Amino acid sequence: MLKQFSLTLICCWPLACAQNLAFAQDYASQPADPGQLVLPDAPTPMALASEPARMARPDESGRMALPDDPGPTARPTARPTVDTTTGVPQREATWRSVPGDFLHDQKDLWMFPWQLAKGHHWVPTLLILGPTVGLIYADQKDAPYFRNHQANWDDVNDVFDPLITTGEVIALPAGLMTAGYIRHDDREVNTALLAAEAYGDSLVINLAMKAVTRRLRPSDVPVGGDFSDTFFKGGKSPFKGSSFPSGHSTAVWSVATVVAERYRHRGKPWIPVLCYTLATAISFSRITESAHFPSDVWLGSALGYSIAKYQTLKPR
Repeated sequence: MLKQFSLTLICCWPLACAQNLAFAQDYASQPADPGQLVLPDAPTPMALASEPARMARPDESGRMALPDDPGPTARPTARPTVDTTTGVPQREATWRSVPGDFLHDQKDLWMFPWQLAKGHHWVPTLLILGPTVGLIYADQKDAPYFRNHQANWDDVNDVFDPLITTGEVIALPAGLMTAGYIRHDDREVNTALLAAEAYGDSLVINLAMKAVTRRLRPSDVPVGGDFSDTFFKGGKSPFKGSSFPSGHSTAVWSVATVVAERYRHRGKPWIPVLCYTLATAISFSRITESAHFPSDVWLGSALGYSIAKYQTLKPR
């Protein structure tokens, strides 16, 4: 009984509202007469007969809706912020989210020493620092070898000229973004944005380390000079006068890691192989050109890989 009464009340509510609206319109349309009370016209039998058709009726979901009510409007589906199609949760990126994500990444990266002080992440840190220290001690023997045999690597060095490799690193995300917009593939566009974000994340850390270490390049050491005393001897600019760590290695590994990880387990196993092969070749060319010590290249590559995989791609 209560349910029937509630349904009747709901059905009558639109009718009451319609009658009040008609009353207001009729009252406004008639001239004001102080001595006469003006009432709206009484509804005709035809109007009453047609009134039930205008009453609210329940739709498929049980919602009471008028015939002219379009029902609940479809809200646009929000773009997912985490991708799980590769089996590993990865962050998605948009043009709007990149600036905030970049600042968040930098905060986490600069707070990393605090994480170490709390006892976290020591195993992966030692796996990177251990070989770095060993290679620094070995640099005084391997760097002279590569400089003395630099002519043997001329063909390789011509292919991986610094300007060419820089263009290759930039062309990879740029090509993905162009292809993504042409093919209307949001995943390719997001991958390009994440690659650019990873490049920026790792570049800031790389330049900061260069500014502190100010290491000479192998080509800066005079013939017969001491390759064991190269730190804090270079120029003050991290863009030109510092070798440790390798900027090219950091950049190419950060970009290659994002692309490889985004397309892993998606039926294209050749993409990770191609990305990591290109990153290895470009990094090794920095040694054969005597532009960097092996320890520079190792640490730069490790930074690019680690920052891209464990910071840039990490879901919020």
